[in-house]
Amino acid sequence: MRSRFPFAIGPALLLGSCLGLAGCRSTSEQAPGKGPPTVPVSLPLQREVTDYQDYTARTAAVDSVQVQARVTGYLDKIHFKEGDDVQEGTVLYEIDPRPYKDAFDQAKANLDQAKANLAVAKANAGLAKATLEVDLKAGKGVTELQLDQDRASVQSNNAQVEAAQAAIEVNQAALETAQLNLGWTKVTAPVTGVVSRLLVTRGNLIVANQTTLTSIVAQDPMWVYFDADEPTVLQVEELIRQGKLKSVRAEGAKIPIRLQLVNEKGFPHEAILDFVNNQLDQATATLLIRAVFPNPQPAHNVPRLFAPNMFVRVRVSTSSPYQGLLVSPEAVGTDQDLKYLYVVDEDNKVVRHNVKLGSIHDGLQVVTEGLKPGERVLVSGLQRVQQGATVNPNLVPMPTPMQGSLPANPPPVLKAPIPPSKK
Repeated sequence: MRSRFPFAIGPALLLGSCLGLAGCRSTSEQAPGKGPPTVPVSLPLQREVTDYQDYTARTAAVDSVQVQARVTGYLDKIHFKEGDDVQEGTVLYEIDPRPYKDAFDQAKANLDQAKANLAVAKANAGLAKATLEVDLKAGKGVTELQLDQDRASVQSNNAQVEAAQAAIEVNQAALETAQLNLGWTKVTAPVTGVVSRLLVTRGNLIVANQTTLTSIVAQDPMWVYFDADEPTVLQVEELIRQGKLKSVRAEGAKIPIRLQLVNEKGFPHEAILDFVNNQLDQATATLLIRAVFPNPQPAHNVPRLFAPNMFVRVRVSTSSPYQGLLVSPEAVGTDQDLKYLYVVDEDNKVVRHNVKLGSIHDGLQVVTEGLKPGERVLVSGLQRVQQGATVNPNLVPMPTPMQGSLPANPPPVLKAPIPPSKK
């Protein structure tokens, strides 16, 4: 016989469950609610700041030359070690000088002969002139034909004097050329810098103005090149027109920028802007800019900090100094392309302020628009609150970067030299 208890018990259990749930819900609704959440807020810091832009840059040698001989001959001697620091005028190579010494001696002898010929020509010219004068004084004792011959002799000897003088000039020039060629058998460093490796060894034939022997790059001072984006260029040019910034092209202008090696913290080195290109690059919409900076050798056999073609970072000021408001970067929220802060008003309600940001200074974010001094800024936990919520603000100092994140012993600042004059 089939039992009916399952059908009878089911509704009873269902009713009991519903009553139990209702009792639980009633208990929850009667529980007292929690108060507004406590959130950390800080007042924005006020400091004098300057806006800047950072760019990737590349160093370059002020002087970089390929060393070539100016005369042809066989390489006889080498007077340097690869990688040496050399001074301008230092003898690097010697080409066999004997053919050029012979040419010099021959040119000198030709000049001496030309000078002797001039002396003979002057003596003959003097004799011809004296003969003419004697015959003129003799009067009727000398025929007209003889006088004509005397005059022709004077003219001929004077012409020989002029020819001898011209020969001296020709031979003098030949001697100077021979002397230059003899001197050029000693190949000297055209600039001061570091010499590269040997490209040609002793005994090889060197062809004038063709064979590259080595290269030299100057080390101190150096250049750094970077490309500034068009919006920043337009911003800076507007400030220059307003008289708030100086132009690189202004007479006597010395505009500093900062440099940083890839393994450094901060921007400990100084450079001076000395060149701005006359047009933007059409492909990249950027403007080529150059600065000059010192690169001394710390001590003998100790490498310099910079070398040509290094990648570095440069920091360029893009505004005049102004009083800025700074907050912790953690206080800044992002909503698509908008930046915002949560500010707690007088009623302890969260209000969203859309803001415009400037540069980062000492780890703090500059806020250029949308924030006033004295406003209480939510500095952490932005995701746990929403606009209009009531909160319990806890005023704390503005968070700053940990001391360990900053360089303990920053490198000494190297002052930049005055840019070379533009000729």
